[in-house]
Amino acid sequence: MLRRAWSRVPWTGRRAGGERPRRRWRWTRRLLATALALLVTGTLFSFTYNAATAGRADVPAGMRFVSADGIRTRYREWGATGSPIVLVHGFAESADTWEPVAGVLAARHRVYALDVTGWGYSQRRGPYDAEHEAAQVLGFLDALRLDRATLVGHSTGAAVVAEAAMRAPGRVAGLVFLDGDGLDTGAGSGASPLRRVLRDPYRATLLRLAVRSDWLIRRIYGSQCGPACPPLDHAGADRWRRPLQVPGAEGGLWRMAGIVGLPAARLATLARIPVPKAVVFGSEDDVFARSSPYETALRIGAPAPTVVSGAGHLSFISHPGQVAAAITAVPSTPKRSSRRRG
Repeated sequence: MLRRAWSRVPWTGRRAGGERPRRRWRWTRRLLATALALLVTGTLFSFTYNAATAGRADVPAGMRFVSADGIRTRYREWGATGSPIVLVHGFAESADTWEPVAGVLAARHRVYALDVTGWGYSQRRGPYDAEHEAAQVLGFLDALRLDRATLVGHSTGAAVVAEAAMRAPGRVAGLVFLDGDGLDTGAGSGASPLRRVLRDPYRATLLRLAVRSDWLIRRIYGSQCGPACPPLDHAGADRWRRPLQVPGAEGGLWRMAGIVGLPAARLATLARIPVPKAVVFGSEDDVFARSSPYETALRIGAPAPTVVSGAGHLSFISHPGQVAAAITAVPSTPKRSSRRRG
């Protein structure tokens, strides 16, 4: 009797406790199977898309090139008279980026802009750091026989012109940091881990999808330039896109270790170099802290910074007249006489 009654009592011990692990394992297997299916599908799509977009864009005809420190360097030139100004662009930019402000400067100066190696249409040749790119800038001065030039560096280009001035101060008439602090901190600290995680074929797919999107290019441009900038049409978007589609562009990008910059101790030595300096920032530049213009000026031994009201990180596109005025206001160091005193 007791045995029959006991058999009717539901047993919830070991059987119920074992059901929960089995249920979790079933869900785990389903999630793993779904993840594996997505990985296989994504990989197949990536290989197929990369094969379909493997053709590279041609370098536009009619461009000027010169050998600078052994690098085939593309450059642009404006103006015919006056002292030389050399413009050095920043991350993901090119010599074309400077066109709005270069046209204003050309009224009284000879203006040059080069594509730094790794960007634009210049030959890709690492390492992609401030030292190597400064050597390219000095080689560019040699190739075009430019003496006593004012160097203007935008964003990461500030570190490049700073290094060039510290290596050859006698060749620099003036130095301008434009929307850049020259330091190796900030975005560069997170670039290397991401580069290690994103490998081919996925990184090539993501890059190609991004650069083919006019909408995305306009969004990035608008966020960096602000409402005062002229809108980008398809041709304007293509000027930003095309340098990333030429042969060697992707390989160069993958070999970059991070954002170009200099250690603070190295940059601080610039304050002891007797070259006139200026710091110019947009008031709405959200790449840097509000205090950056003033800290940068103090660090490199420049006067109080010029802050362009309403401008973002691309101040020379949105406010070319004001930026040009700030550049031309930098006094030039007098050229030393080669004559001996007798």
